[in-house]
Amino acid sequence: MNLEKLVAVARGEAEADLLLTNARIINTFTAEIEKDNVAIYEDKIAGIGDYRKAKHVIDLKSKYLAPGLIDGHVHIESSLLHPAEYARAVVPRGVSAIVTDLHEMANVTGLKGIRYLMDSVRNLPLDFYFTAPSCVPATHLETAGAELGAEELKATMRLKNVIGLGEMMNFPGVLMRNPQVLQKIDLFKNKVIDGHAPGVTGKDLNAYVATAIGSDHESTSFEEGKEKLRRGIRLMIREGSSEKNLEELLPLVTDKTYKRCFFVADDRTCSDLLREGDIDAVVRKAIALGLDPMRAIQMATINTAEYFRLHQVGAVAPGYVANLIAIDDLKKFNVSMVFHKGRLAAKNGKALFSAQWEADPEITHTVNIKTFSIAALKLPASKKSLPVIEIVPEQVSTKSIKTQVKTRDGLIVPDIERDILKLVVVERHKATGNIGVGLVKGFGLKKGALGSSIAHDSHNIVVVGTNDRDIFAAIKEIERLQGGLVAAVEGKIKGSLALPIAGLLSTEPLENVVAKLEKLQKIASGLGCVLPSPFATLSFLALAVIPELRLTDKGLVNVVAFKLL
Repeated sequence: MNLEKLVAVARGEAEADLLLTNARIINTFTAEIEKDNVAIYEDKIAGIGDYRKAKHVIDLKSKYLAPGLIDGHVHIESSLLHPAEYARAVVPRGVSAIVTDLHEMANVTGLKGIRYLMDSVRNLPLDFYFTAPSCVPATHLETAGAELGAEELKATMRLKNVIGLGEMMNFPGVLMRNPQVLQKIDLFKNKVIDGHAPGVTGKDLNAYVATAIGSDHESTSFEEGKEKLRRGIRLMIREGSSEKNLEELLPLVTDKTYKRCFFVADDRTCSDLLREGDIDAVVRKAIALGLDPMRAIQMATINTAEYFRLHQVGAVAPGYVANLIAIDDLKKFNVSMVFHKGRLAAKNGKALFSAQWEADPEITHTVNIKTFSIAALKLPASKKSLPVIEIVPEQVSTKSIKTQVKTRDGLIVPDIERDILKLVVVERHKATGNIGVGLVKGFGLKKGALGSSIAHDSHNIVVVGTNDRDIFAAIKEIERLQGGLVAAVEGKIKGSLALPIAGLLSTEPLENVVAKLEKLQKIASGLGCVLPSPFATLSFLALAVIPELRLTDKGLVNVVAFKLL
C-alpha cells in the first residue's frame, strides 16, 4: 500500500481506483445511515464524501452499503466442501471473512492437514482467520488420528492469519487443572482464546473464565447466556444446521448488551449454505424475530471484528479494508453485490470468480480400519435396562435416558417400534479394532442404516441402523470410498457421497455435493427418518464434550461425569 497515494486519494487530489456513488452507507460505529459516495484505493477505503475522480465508477442507486459479513466461529469442514467451493457458496451471500478453527481436519491429519487447507485459501476473495485447534484430541475418551500438544501449537502460531486459540472444549480439563490444557491456554495468553462451555455455571464458570477465555457459542438457554454475559464472556449466538439457538438467546440482545454479542454458524451444511445462506441467513432471521436491522448488521460485522482484534475490518470508513456488500432491502437483507478488497467478487447471488485446486494425496487415504466381522457389532444383553442416547431436536446436546431394551437370543436388538436403534462407532485412524456399540433414540428409521466418516471430534466412522447387516454394509462402503456419507438397505448401498479429503471433504463442485447430500437426505426420509439434517445430527453423537451421553470408539461416555460407562 502506497500511503502517500492513499492520502492523496482521500484528500481528493488523486483519482480513486473505484468510486461507489449514491450509496446509503451503514455506519456500524454510530448506527446511522449516511447518503454519500465511497472512494476506494487498492484494497482500502480512502474516504467518504463528495468524490468524483475514479478509474471505475459504480452507481449504487441508493442501495445500502454495509461492511462484509464476518462468521465469527465456523468449521468449514462441516460444509463437506473444499475451501474454494465453500467460498463459492458464502461469498455471494455477503460473507467477506470467517474465523475458523480447523479442528476437524487437525483431528484426522494434524499439522499436515492444517497447512493444506491454509494453502488452499490464499487466492480466494474471502478472508480466512484461523484459531489454533486447542483440543486434538478433544478428550482421552476416543481415538483421534493426530495429537497437537503445546509444541505443535507453537508451530501454528507462526502460520499466517492465526489470531488465537480455538475453542477450549476440554472444559473438564480446565476445571481439573490439567497441566497440558493450562499450558496451551498460557501459550496464547496475549491473544484471543475462544471457549466452549456447555452448561457450565457458578464457580465452575468463574474458574473457566478466570483463565482469560473470552467467548462461548454453546449457550442454549436464556439463563445460561445471561450468566455468561454477566461473567464477561462474549456471547456467540449460534444458528447452524443442527444447532439453533438464535430464537432463545435473542432476547438477551439489548441496548446495554449488544456490543458483547455476535453471530456465528459453527456448523452449516452445504445444502443450507446454497439454499438459505450463511451469516446472512442468521441476520435475516434475527430481523424477522424483531431485531433492528442496524443492530443485526453490527452483530455480524464490527462486533465480531472488535472481539477478534481485527483492526480495519467491519466498518465502512477511511483506512478500512474495502470488503463491502450492497443490499437492496434491509429487512429482506438481499445482498446484490459483494466487493472483496475493492474488487467485485459476486453479483446477484453469483460468484464472479473460480479457483483451481488439487487434493493432496497424503490426506486422501485416511480410513484405516482393522478387519472385523459382522459379529463384532453384537451387543450382549447383560441388563434389562440400559442408558440410551436421546436426540434433542435442533440442538447438539443429547439426553441420557435409561429404558428397558429389546432382546433376542441373549442379544440386544433395535426396537424399531419404540425408535430405539443401534449406534456404532468404528475407529478408522490407527486400525486399533475399537468398536463402540450403543443405542440411540430420535432418528425414526424404520429400515436400513445411515453412516458417516464425520463424527465430531475425532471423526471415526459412525453408523445408526435398524439391523447389523445394513450397519456393516455402510461401514464397508465408507471404507471403500475412503470416507463419505452412505445409506444402506437390505445389505445394499442406496446412496453415497464420497469425502476422500481426510474423510471430511468432497473433491466435487458445490452443486454436485449439494445434489448428492439432498438425495441422501431424501433416501433417509424414505427410510422413515424424521430429522431434517440426519447426517449432521449423526455426526455429533460421538462428541464427548457436550452433555449428556455420547458414544465413541471406546464405548458409551457420560459427559457430565467425563468417564466411560
